[in-house]
Amino acid sequence: MNGTLERTLSKVPEVTLGFWVIKILATTLGETGGDTVTMTLNWGYLAGTLLFAVVLLGLVVAQIMARRFNPVLYWSTIVASTTFGTTMADFADRSLGIGYTGGSTLLLACLAAVLWLWYASEGTVSVDTVSTPRVEAFYWGAITFSQTLGTALGDWLADTGGLGYQGGALVFAAALAVVIVLYYRISVSRVALFWAAFILTRPLGAMVGDFLDKPAADGGLDLSRPLASAVIAAFIVALIVLLPQRAGRHPGADATMS
Repeated sequence: MNGTLERTLSKVPEVTLGFWVIKILATTLGETGGDTVTMTLNWGYLAGTLLFAVVLLGLVVAQIMARRFNPVLYWSTIVASTTFGTTMADFADRSLGIGYTGGSTLLLACLAAVLWLWYASEGTVSVDTVSTPRVEAFYWGAITFSQTLGTALGDWLADTGGLGYQGGALVFAAALAVVIVLYYRISVSRVALFWAAFILTRPLGAMVGDFLDKPAADGGLDLSRPLASAVIAAFIVALIVLLPQRAGRHPGADATMS
């Protein structure tokens, strides 16, 4: 029975309030960490993107090969995806010269394509079904594109939209509040709300990161990127240790247990 139950457990964590707190911190770390490599260390967007792409690919392979949910491995992969998302979005927006609007549109199309392929293959895009290598591949593809899209949306609203980092953060915080109200007040697809929240938490965390490390002239606090990254990483580690980290359950798990 234990072996059967283990196979029905998802290899991603249960979605709780703690999950979202760590997720937002991870996106903030992705922003400050990515900027540390591309700007502070002066690697540039292309080199930074290639570096984090290799790290992300290695962690995704390790995640897929793992036999059960591992909190440290999972959140390391999330941080890698959000850091890659930062550098990739900056590369698309700035180095490719397509701008924030073009970058956001391109990444939205990529995310929609991955979710459509996932749904066409499995009949659902619920994270509760992430228990096989094929579904994990779809999951991490969707996660990576949603992280990258979130970065581009945040930059688009702060820069092209003219709201700045603080104004943009308020907009995305308000959008998340709407998602929460829909979750508790109206019968809306929980799967759709999850992906909406996942995308929206990315620019919110990114804007917090930008607010911490951007120059005062640009509306930031001009803090050291490496220092800010180290502090945020310490908070994430502490929360992973202190908060319950349980695997989500595949829909078939309850039947197996009964």
